Amino acid sequence: MLQEGLYLVLLISLPPLLAAMAAGAVTGLLQASTRVWDPAIALAPRVAAVLLALVLAGPWIGGQLSSFTRLLWQGFSGIQ
Repeated sequence: MLQEGLYLVLLISLPPLLAAMAAGAVTGLLQASTRVWDPAIALAPRVAAVLLALVLAGPWIGGQLSSFTRLLWQGFSGIQ
């Protein structure tokens, strides 16, 4: 059960992490090409990308968590 839980955490964290990584790479390239190094410019696109990824992947993440929770409760019913 622990292995499935750790795998699930890894799986459901991928959409926002990949979105932040992609937005950070694009922002970094733009900042390097324009030589504008403002931390606020780097942060805003990453936050927006993470929020968008969570909105888009939210139903899938919720379904995965619901399935795992159901599996846990079924496992608890067997404990005496």
